[in-house]
Amino acid sequence: MTQIAPQQDNNQQTSVTPSSTGVSSYLARFISFFTRRGARLLTGARSLWLGCEPELKQRIYYANHNSHIDFILLWSSLPTAIRRKTKPVAASDYWLKDRFRRFLIQNTFNGVTIRRNRENNQDPLQPIKDALEQGYSIIFFPEGTRNLNDDVELLPFKSGLYNLHEQFPHIEIVPVWISNLRRVMPKGAFVPLPLLSTVCFGCPLDQHFEMNKSEFLTYAQQELLKLKEVENQ
Repeated sequence: MTQIAPQQDNNQQTSVTPSSTGVSSYLARFISFFTRRGARLLTGARSLWLGCEPELKQRIYYANHNSHIDFILLWSSLPTAIRRKTKPVAASDYWLKDRFRRFLIQNTFNGVTIRRNRENNQDPLQPIKDALEQGYSIIFFPEGTRNLNDDVELLPFKSGLYNLHEQFPHIEIVPVWISNLRRVMPKGAFVPLPLLSTVCFGCPLDQHFEMNKSEFLTYAQQELLKLKEVENQ
């Protein structure tokens, strides 16, 4: 598998020796194993592939976003071969705050960090596009931030999913509904509560290039909410 160099903070230079690289790699694998097993054990997570099979093909997995462990649980639900070719997308303002979080997202989860807002006319989606062009799948949260409102099922989708659909029409876009994580990992909690959760994978979206941005995002939201209805039956 092609090795992708970890992203570096432009304001920080890091000196890496072969020995430190080996230790970091071992530590990253250990934390990855512990995190995957721990997340699934604590949440009792089950994976339901309702509309597609866990195939080794390039996909954009998009999901609802209620807690910081959403992507960990979804990422852990993928078979090993697929997980190794899938990068979670995370906000740089949270995951690059300190060295430990940077190590987790870059080395342990092999993730992609993006800025939430456009700065200096730079495309905030460019790191995602680079990963897709390199053949990776991604885990994407189109709401853009965590939904902490118990009265709203989904926040309005940002335009990112539509833009990726337009630029990468050959890549499947698969909705994934993650249930119960708002209760498993409530706001302010540092340790997940032992409650059952479910990760439901739906049918890939149809290619509706005749739809404008608003229509496509509404369609994507509806397909995601259908999985919640199926999961509750």
